[in-house]
Amino acid sequence: MWRRSLIHLLLLRHRRSPVARSFSQSTSIPKNLQRVRDHGFDDVMEVEKKVRRALHLQSHLLSQPSGSLPLSQLDALARRYHPFGPHETGDFLLKHPHVFHVFDHPVQRLLWVRLTPRAALRLRQESDALLSMLPDTVRRLRKLLLLAAPSRRLRLEHIRLVRHELGLPDDFLQSVVLANPSFFRLVVSPDFPDQPRANYVEFVDESADGNDLAELTMCAIERTREHQYRKLGADAEDSRFAFLINFPPGFKIGKYYRIAVWKWQRLPYWSPYEDVSGYDLRSLEAQRRMEKRMVATIHELLSLTVEKRITLERIAHFRQAMGLPKKLKAFLLQHQGIFYFSTRGNHGKLHTVFLREAYYKGELREPNELYLARKKLCELLLLSPKNANLDRMLTSLGRGMDAFGDGGTGAKIKLIGDQGEQRSESEDSGSDSGVESEFVD
Repeated sequence: MWRRSLIHLLLLRHRRSPVARSFSQSTSIPKNLQRVRDHGFDDVMEVEKKVRRALHLQSHLLSQPSGSLPLSQLDALARRYHPFGPHETGDFLLKHPHVFHVFDHPVQRLLWVRLTPRAALRLRQESDALLSMLPDTVRRLRKLLLLAAPSRRLRLEHIRLVRHELGLPDDFLQSVVLANPSFFRLVVSPDFPDQPRANYVEFVDESADGNDLAELTMCAIERTREHQYRKLGADAEDSRFAFLINFPPGFKIGKYYRIAVWKWQRLPYWSPYEDVSGYDLRSLEAQRRMEKRMVATIHELLSLTVEKRITLERIAHFRQAMGLPKKLKAFLLQHQGIFYFSTRGNHGKLHTVFLREAYYKGELREPNELYLARKKLCELLLLSPKNANLDRMLTSLGRGMDAFGDGGTGAKIKLIGDQGEQRSESEDSGSDSGVESEFVD
C-alpha cells in the first residue's frame, strides 16, 4: 500500500515540476491547421474568374480568320467547352463592351461578336512583351529543369500545361526548346515513343564557365536574404536560413507556435537545386531538413512564374520530379505565412497558390512587362459599360480587327504575331489536359 502512495506522490511532483510543464505544449509547427482567408488575394481571384471567361471567348474569336463569330455560334461553343450556362454568354458580352463588341452583320442581319480595338491593342502589347522577355523566359525554363534533380528533365506535357504561368509562347517547343540546342535537349520517351507529348525536355550545360551554372542554381530567397542583410541590416544568424513570413489577418499566433516558427526559421536545409539522392535521410533531423527543402522548392517554383502564382493542380504534376509531398494542400497550410491557398475564381474546382511576399495590396511588388500587359485586360473588364460608346463607334466604322491588317487571315497574325495560330478544340476546351481534374489531397 505504501508503495502505491509513494509512486502516486512521485507522479504528482513530476507533473508539477517546471521541466515537465515545459514539454506540456509542443514547439513544432502543427500538421493540421485551418486555412485563414485573406480577402486581398481572394479579390484577385474574383477578377481572375472574369479574365478566364474572357480568354475562353477570345480564343474562339481568334480561331476565325476574320476574328469574329455569330453570337449564336459563340454561345454554343462556350456552353460546350467552357462552364457557361444558358444566356450567360450574352450577358457576359453585354457587361463588358470594352472587350467585346456585338454588332449587326451587314449581310446576314444576325448578331456577331468581335474584339474591340482596345482589346486588340492589348493582344499586340502582350505579344510584344512575350517576345521581349524571351531571353529571360529561356533562363527561367532552365532553372525549372534544374529543380528536377538529379535527372534535370521534365515531361513536355507538364511544361506545356504551365506555359502561360512561365511566360512561354504557345510554340515554345520550336521557338524555345529546339531553337536553343545548347540549353535544351528533347528526349523521346522509351515507354511511349509514338506520343510526342510523352517526350522529355532535358537540361544541357555545354558552357565551360561554371559561373553560369552557379548563377542558375541561386534561389530567389537567397537574393532576398542578401538584400535583407546588406540593405536592411538584418541579423546574419537570423536571416541565414529564414523565409519572409507574413501571416494573413486574423491568424492566431500563440506562444508555442511562435517558438516553433523561430526554431524552424533557423533550421538548415539543402538547396532545391542540390542532388540529395545519395544522402541518408532516415534521421529525424534529415527529415526536417527535407521538409524545409520542399518549402524552398515550391517557393522557387512560384518565383519562376510571371505572376508569382500557380494552381495547386499544376504543382502536383511536378511532385515526383521535384520530390514534393503527396498531401500538398495540408503541407501548404502548415506555412500560411509564406504561401496563400485560395479556392476562389473557378467555382472551387481549381486551387491557386500565391507567394505572399511577392504581393502588396493585391499587386506585384516587382511587376514585369508581361504582367503589366496582361493586367490591362483586367482593367478593361472592370470598366463601366456606360463609357463604351467610343469603342462601339470605332468598331462600327471598321477600325476594329480589320484596321490593323488586310481584313482577312492576316488580321490576327498582325495583331498577335505568329503566336495566334489556330488551336485545336481540345486545347481550347477549358482545361489543358485530363490530368487537370485529378484529385489533390
